[in-house]
Amino acid sequence: MSRSQKPSVFQIGQVWDDGRTVVVSGWGLGLCATGCTCHRHPSAGHLAIDEDQAAGRLGLVSYREGGCDCCEAWTADELAAVIRDFEHVSSLEAQEPLAG
Repeated sequence: MSRSQKPSVFQIGQVWDDGRTVVVSGWGLGLCATGCTCHRHPSAGHLAIDEDQAAGRLGLVSYREGGCDCCEAWTADELAAVIRDFEHVSSLEAQEPLAG
């Protein structure tokens, strides 16, 4: 398994795979790295999600001439693993009481 930079995830969504098409929805993606200028719209400064349903990939639109070379899109399998891990961590009981 190789590891590469991915856009950050700040909102967990859903993944549906019917065998022909993969749909990922409800995800919130942020920059892949602090100071990345590749994914910010040149005049508006916003980020835009790039979804490839045929390949089951979710990433950010690149405004850099020649495309993005700083990160790669999440695959549907990776996003499903994020959901699984999030659900697992959410189900754990705290070992110590919360402060306050």
